Amino acid sequence: MRWFRKIVIAASAVVAVVGSFIGSGAAGGTPIQDAAGGALSASSTAIAPAGPAFGIWSVIYVGLIAFAVWQFLPRRGDEARHDRLAVPATLSLLLNAAWILSVQFGLLWLSEPIIVALLAVLAWTFVILRRTRPSGTVEAIVTDGTFGLYLGWVCVATAANTAAVLTAAGFRGFGLSQDVWGVVVALVAGAVGVLLAVSGRGRLAPTVSLGWGLAWVAVARLDGPLVSVPTAVAALVAVVVVVAVVVTLAVRTRAGWSAARAARAA
Repeated sequence: MRWFRKIVIAASAVVAVVGSFIGSGAAGGTPIQDAAGGALSASSTAIAPAGPAFGIWSVIYVGLIAFAVWQFLPRRGDEARHDRLAVPATLSLLLNAAWILSVQFGLLWLSEPIIVALLAVLAWTFVILRRTRPSGTVEAIVTDGTFGLYLGWVCVATAANTAAVLTAAGFRGFGLSQDVWGVVVALVAGAVGVLLAVSGRGRLAPTVSLGWGLAWVAVARLDGPLVSVPTAVAALVAVVVVVAVVVTLAVRTRAGWSAARAARAA
């Protein structure tokens, strides 16, 4: 049964990577930022990040491939953990590819439930990772690090995708300005980052990618056709707050571990 799990995850990783090539335009497809009439470009909505932000996908995909390969290596005492991760990990890979295809085919409305489902699956994965321990440092980097980055970035991507879908559908924000909506969404994203930091007891990976995305939202709002200084300031404030919280929690957690080890040694 475990070999079947490994093969399914590996196959799903291949599907996700192929989808990423299509989404980047490298395989003849239209780059995501240009697909669906440019609905996901940096100038489409007040919460859309600048183009370079999407470079984090390369890191995430490398991590997902490493995760798929890691399962086939000689056992390290993490089989039970990977058994629990099998379903959400596989779903996240397939939903990733499905989202890219929905945008490539111009089905922007379909991309929304797909990316919301992806976010929910990654939250499920995060809960499993939080409740189980990695077998070692490499396992922590390959599994916890990869899915942490994945979750943090998809939080930002979901906000940007939702804004794009609503804008394309003709939503005008109940008469509120783009500055107001940009500030609100940036602060909500920051609150999500704080929640991840607290629930993850100072895990760095989700914060790194979420902060990366918000920083590039700020860059996009300070330059280009859709300038919004209030949104940029709110996004940068959110980054600072989230980073401060996660660093504080990480230091306290590690201090607690050190005190516990010292007590056991005594």
